[in-house]
Amino acid sequence: MSDGLDSRQTALDLLHKVLEQKQSFDVLLETDKNFRALDSRDRAFVHMLCATALRRLGQCDDLLLKLQDNPHPHMAPVLKNILRLGITQILWMNVPEHAAVSTSVDLCEARDMPRMKNLTNALLRRLLREKDALLSKQDSIRLNIPGWLLTPLIADWGLGEAGHIGDALLSEAPLDVTIKNPGMLEHWMKELDARHVFFNTLRLQNPSGVTSLSGYEDGHWWVQDAAAALPVQLMGEVEGKLVYDLCAAPGGKTAQLAAKGARVVALDRSAKRLVRLHENMTRLSLTAQVETVTTDAAHWHPQEQADIVLLDAPCSASGVIRRHPDILHLKSEKDLDGLIKTQARIFDHAASLVKPGGVLVYCTCSVLKAEGENQVSAFLEAHPDFSRHAFTPDELAGNDKFINETGEIRLFPNIMDEIGGLDGFFISRLKKEAPAPE
Repeated sequence: MSDGLDSRQTALDLLHKVLEQKQSFDVLLETDKNFRALDSRDRAFVHMLCATALRRLGQCDDLLLKLQDNPHPHMAPVLKNILRLGITQILWMNVPEHAAVSTSVDLCEARDMPRMKNLTNALLRRLLREKDALLSKQDSIRLNIPGWLLTPLIADWGLGEAGHIGDALLSEAPLDVTIKNPGMLEHWMKELDARHVFFNTLRLQNPSGVTSLSGYEDGHWWVQDAAAALPVQLMGEVEGKLVYDLCAAPGGKTAQLAAKGARVVALDRSAKRLVRLHENMTRLSLTAQVETVTTDAAHWHPQEQADIVLLDAPCSASGVIRRHPDILHLKSEKDLDGLIKTQARIFDHAASLVKPGGVLVYCTCSVLKAEGENQVSAFLEAHPDFSRHAFTPDELAGNDKFINETGEIRLFPNIMDEIGGLDGFFISRLKKEAPAPE
């Protein structure tokens, strides 16, 4: 790794773009020229530094206030971000304390703020002396989880469970992959140094440089969390069946369906996202089974109804905050309300796309009932020709704790925490009534 200043300058720029300009962290990691110019070790460090700062931002800001005898009410954003990165390195990363302090001071010089060097040095050195006492008085959940998420989380699941969920959301997520050919699981477990989670999912023990790993370029596997792989895994036999994959990009579930022999029509309203999906299908040699359509799924009228419709609805993504911590700072209560309305609109139209006797699978990567259980209840009231087709423990290899009281799958990031947890997810399987025999 370099001497550290270049990487920390890049981290400072990325943090500013997320927090001040409201840009997507994932997009920045793909497009930011300074980040892409770093070597692989520095990129990994910057990614981890920014992600941890975004997860722990509330704690950082609380500590900033407590470390100042006379708090600056209007601290410049760049100075605030320098201090946030310094605090993050001292408390939550394996960085030598002297390096965390000295590089933070150097950032002040590099950003033409020499008068702030003494303040930065004093605050971070005070943190070194008092960190244990200060941390012991913090409520990490209430400080880091914003009200738009924490309030409904507590209302849905109770204070205690909300605390467990919130704590898990602040952790780093493991890296899972789906193996294209289930007969090769044992081979890829050894080749990728991975453990088997369930079905076709392997969890990498030492993930790094994913695209350079064995089997990636040849299309033997793709990155996909174990929870996100469940909707298709639980569809049963789909070979030869027509499946509409609504809101399909970037295509993990599309790939699963195609690999299992389904005839897939993959929809997304973003042409750019469908380009990425097509690139993924090309790498996986699955393009022959997949047709793509750029359209709003709520207004699409195909010529025939499908055997199965999969709606992985746009949502708050609150269940994947471990992977995308910028969600904590880019979403709001207004955004959540809009997403809930969008889900209901697409869900309602999806009913017309399912042939009688067919199946509609609704899922979201959310930990909130408003985007899961409540949506299904409202849908069933409006569509009496549909009913829940409950999941059973046998389908889930005995994991009955995944199944809620109405037979749907409800996952939280603290489930299976002994191996690193799962993404927060909700899955409901609904059967459309078949016509009565004549």
